[in-house]
Amino acid sequence: MCCGLFCLEGQTLKLTAKQEAFCLAYIETNNASEAYRRSYDADKMKAETINKRSSELMQNGAITGRVEQLREPVRERAQITLESHLERLNHLSLMAEQAEQYSAAIKAEESRGKVAGLYVEKIEHSGMQTIKVTADMSPQDAAKAYQDLMNG
Repeated sequence: MCCGLFCLEGQTLKLTAKQEAFCLAYIETNNASEAYRRSYDADKMKAETINKRSSELMQNGAITGRVEQLREPVRERAQITLESHLERLNHLSLMAEQAEQYSAAIKAEESRGKVAGLYVEKIEHSGMQTIKVTADMSPQDAAKAYQDLMNG
């Protein structure tokens, strides 16, 4: 019997109302910082503080468990599994390569890598400015992107 707010495979997930709101907002936006802004009183917080606190929430096992619990019915309805998704991307890559559409083949392979977790995309927010840093960027390229942003 479940005595907390939510159960996941026999485990009780005890979440506050704000944590539950964060999970729901994260499912909707797929952005932890935005989910934090929607769920907590963050109007007067700096972007760095919001980023740090949302990251801390995403390290909480009860939060990640609830997010997975919320995602499962969507996956089941869509009948998409990681394996089938990767197979489809592989098929598209092979078809593009056979048609000598190499940029499409490369894009499909990049997508397979992202889905498989080989690439991590990180977006840093500071006010209205955004720097896009990807796993395949060198530290020098990331530093240059930052400098370019700072220099206008």
